[in-house]
Amino acid sequence: MAAFYHFIFLMLFISPALACDRCIHQSKAAYYYSDSALSSGACGYGSLALNFNGGFLAAGVSSWFKNGAGCGACFQIRCKNNDLCSKSGTKVMLMDLNTNTHNDFVLSNRAFKAMAKPGKDRDVLKLGIADVEYKRIPCDYKGKNLAVRVEESSRNPGYLAIKILYQGGQTEIVGIDVAQVGSPNWTFMSHNYGVMWDTSRVPNGPLQFRFMVTSGYDGKTIWAKNVLPADWKPGVIYDTKVQISDIAQEACSPCDNTHWK
Repeated sequence: MAAFYHFIFLMLFISPALACDRCIHQSKAAYYYSDSALSSGACGYGSLALNFNGGFLAAGVSSWFKNGAGCGACFQIRCKNNDLCSKSGTKVMLMDLNTNTHNDFVLSNRAFKAMAKPGKDRDVLKLGIADVEYKRIPCDYKGKNLAVRVEESSRNPGYLAIKILYQGGQTEIVGIDVAQVGSPNWTFMSHNYGVMWDTSRVPNGPLQFRFMVTSGYDGKTIWAKNVLPADWKPGVIYDTKVQISDIAQEACSPCDNTHWK
């Protein structure tokens, strides 16, 4: 397992000379006529999806979706029509994969309208597709910790499938280990899809987790020491009692040192 983590660290490494907390990207964004499409998105949030981020949601292209590791990432997006759009734009959470390579994002109806100046939301919707600039920003869940939802397919003991919720910071989770509380014997969980992880070798008893995340120029491990009780049950959301606040670096030049307000 140590060798695996070392490999991941090397793969994630970005030269400090090129690394930025934020890069500004140029593209286009469209919107969903019905936001219900996001509740069946590739991230696997299901019926929980529309409750996140006040409904300010988006589907992102594969370079941001990252085979599901990018699910839950947050972005600030503003359209470049100065007559119709505000300077602050809108802040969205990535919920789905956008397969249309002509625009980087498809926004929820609410998020697309939020790019507008006061009274201009209908005019912005009439654009259909807008030229935008955007940057990744940290997610802030206002006091909520990282949480895991035990999926209905789980069986105690034997098989555990979890869904990752409320991931803060500006990172991706790229690995998860699980072990009985107090045990040094860790089991590697498989990334199923989106925010879904599972293992058919789940230990008995109360469970602890290690989350491997991108951070800084490489990565780090965050240890949640007591998450699931011995009698954990499917369908329940459990608080990890930890949160991720790290910033993963991007490679770009020059970096964005401004705040859009």
